[in-house]
Amino acid sequence: MRLLKKELYKGIGIIILRRYKMFTLASEETYTDGQVIFNENSSGDWVYVIISGAVEISKMIGEKKCILEMLKEGEPFGELSYIGNIKRTATATAIGETTVGIIDRNSLDQEFNKISSDFRSILVAVAKRFKTMIERMTDFSNRIEPRILKKLSVSYKDKKSFLSAYNTFDISGGGLFIMTSTPLHEGEDFLLKLQLPKLPEPLKIKCTVAWTNREEEGKGKHPPGMGIKFSEMSDKDNKRLKKYIKSLAM
Repeated sequence: MRLLKKELYKGIGIIILRRYKMFTLASEETYTDGQVIFNENSSGDWVYVIISGAVEISKMIGEKKCILEMLKEGEPFGELSYIGNIKRTATATAIGETTVGIIDRNSLDQEFNKISSDFRSILVAVAKRFKTMIERMTDFSNRIEPRILKKLSVSYKDKKSFLSAYNTFDISGGGLFIMTSTPLHEGEDFLLKLQLPKLPEPLKIKCTVAWTNREEEGKGKHPPGMGIKFSEMSDKDNKRLKKYIKSLAM
């Protein structure tokens, strides 16, 4: 269980801040070897700095973990989510017993707001562009998996809870393309139900819209619709999907 070391007087709600190098810390947390600090695609924009130990930054590409960077004492991480107000682009894991400091949000906001609005806009744009670049690289790496042109029945709910059913093709173990004249917005998360032949119940897969091709744009090789990537599914459904794709590729 995570050891939370917050220097906080809960009764009166006063946070006792302290300095670590150039950072103002609101609290400290200690993690054991292999413990996840935050997961890829999770929400949260706290920025951390390593006080002792080390942190592994990794990303899942298909079923393989790709280590992007090993961070050491004194290095911050988690800044991309803070700057761009986006979900975590990678997973942070403690290597050995590791203590991290959570940088005080008020101090961070004050420093960030001292920057001119034009330069802040540039930083936000860079953060979001970096996120898009990572996603496209991941999608490209997933292309090593067989992609099958096959129509299947899918359904999902948009934010208005309107149940829609469409056909899909270009499916792989990492994602698929859904034909629709009203695609969801890029980056939107949703629950997809994918019906495979001969299965009594559809697969339930958490997905993210990776890109869209709207009817008015008329670009690309795909018809109007959206390319989605699978972000989470049960081991059982994952095996069923891969078995189905393998049977079609043979």
